[in-house]
Amino acid sequence: MVEFEEEPFPPPGVDLEHPSVARVYDYYLGGHANWTIDRQFGDQVLEAFPLLKPIAKANRLFLHKVVRHLVGLGVRQFIDIGSGVPTMGHAHQIADDVAPGEVHVAYVDYEPVAVAHSQSLLKDNGDPSRHVAIHADLRDPDRLWDKIRDSGVIDLDEPVALLLIAVLHVQQPPPAGTDGDDLGPSAVARYRDLLPPQSFLALSHLTDEGVPPEFGDKLRQLKRMYDEASSPVIWRSHDQIAQLFGDFTMVEPGLTWTPLWHPEHAENSALRTDFATPNQSAILAGVARKS
Repeated sequence: MVEFEEEPFPPPGVDLEHPSVARVYDYYLGGHANWTIDRQFGDQVLEAFPLLKPIAKANRLFLHKVVRHLVGLGVRQFIDIGSGVPTMGHAHQIADDVAPGEVHVAYVDYEPVAVAHSQSLLKDNGDPSRHVAIHADLRDPDRLWDKIRDSGVIDLDEPVALLLIAVLHVQQPPPAGTDGDDLGPSAVARYRDLLPPQSFLALSHLTDEGVPPEFGDKLRQLKRMYDEASSPVIWRSHDQIAQLFGDFTMVEPGLTWTPLWHPEHAENSALRTDFATPNQSAILAGVARKS
């Protein structure tokens, strides 16, 4: 059994009163960038829905497959928004396996732990001319884009791949005193506008549509648990997720379950997971290209 040690001095701004989506996800993946409150909540979730751990691993494997596929298509710049903590292979590590020394990656997250750990990882195993970790808010696309431009790591006049992996099913509330309950779709629309021509958008999103019948109660319980203890979540339908790509052209095989997206890129991966049926993965994923 893995023993965890509390970090005595968490980064400034870290909320240790509530479990964090990013840190709990790290726990599902077997990482160490989490605290007792995250692990306690994660254990409660896994007791109610044990398959969530392989679901999380299949989602991380989707990220790996996307990076391998797009690097193979010539993409040399990635922006990973909501990148989380450095567990089980970050985008720059996968990219350097395919095209050593060629790919530039900007990681962006609003969770201080995620940013701090990404910065630590890059300090030890990155290249400051090609890799950067930025603290910014998904809900403010223009400011986030400015921070990426200011980093000097990404040329925003050239094509990039924008990764929004398992982030949009976490509710993105508007500022206090403003209308609406989720800025996710409007923020993604702005990112689509900001992306240079020939760029790619990759995203994955948990859904309660088309999953096995026995998942219905589990997903409702999962939503209640996150809504009450951590960050509120949203399960979108296939059509609602497809709309997030706007008028971009879908890359084959289109919007599909994570295990079905280019499985050839998962060969020999330690993250491979087996589901009785693909829809047990519960996460729809896809990649689209801007004209």
